[in-house]
Amino acid sequence: SAASDVYKRQIQIIPLRMGLAYITLWALRPKTLKLPWRDELMFILIGVTGGSFYFFLQNTALTYTFAANVSIIIALSPILTVILAQLFSRNGERLGKFVYIGAVIALAGVVLVVLNGQLTFHLNPLGDLIALAAALMWAVYSILIKKYTEQYDNFLVTRRVMLWAFITAVPLMLLTDGMPDLTPLFTQTNVLLSWLFLGVFGNAVCFAIWNIAFQRLGVVITNNYLYASPFVTLVVGYLLLDEQITVMSVIGAVLITVGVIVALKKPKETA
Repeated sequence: SAASDVYKRQIQIIPLRMGLAYITLWALRPKTLKLPWRDELMFILIGVTGGSFYFFLQNTALTYTFAANVSIIIALSPILTVILAQLFSRNGERLGKFVYIGAVIALAGVVLVVLNGQLTFHLNPLGDLIALAAALMWAVYSILIKKYTEQYDNFLVTRRVMLWAFITAVPLMLLTDGMPDLTPLFTQTNVLLSWLFLGVFGNAVCFAIWNIAFQRLGVVITNNYLYASPFVTLVVGYLLLDEQITVMSVIGAVLITVGVIVALKKPKETA
């Protein structure tokens, strides 16, 4: 079916974009990174949680539930990051009440933006749970990688993540859909440009910049900006695809903005 073909292509593109990201980051920072074996093992886990499994689960969820459900559930990543930061970070970021208040406000905005005027929300237990697993993967990735963004060059860190994401994505691809036909990459311009965009910008550049933000702002504050993703999608859809923007989505966009601002508010220092 057409849906299964789309899913197959989505899974097959994961290692291809990770591999291209790795090559791109080598070109941007042609230096080696020697790691102790314990750190290398952690990078395998980081590559799985932030790379191969995250994208695999997200794409798989889309085959079992609605895109709106996936968007809203993935938006739980910042909240899950807050919870994990408090539970497992020994040197956890000091979080005040504004982080939690802002998260609730922003998440409410995400729901309104994603629904975009439609008041129906259909639950699909299997797909929704897979999407929740993807959100949890990103939260775990965020917590694990913070330490290494402070120890090593962020481009080298991101490159090692892409390496293990590529290596662990290959067996997932082979087990689910087999080897892809690479002919379109060299015969169809739109396919080639899409691959270059996803690998170079979507993975290499964006992940490196995001990891730099982790280092400078902290994982909780940085992940709060994920709430803006549905809002950006809404604007781009309006500008490029002539998609309708409803009053509900505008209210949602305002709530997202307010929520992020509130989350960024510093708690008062106590004597």
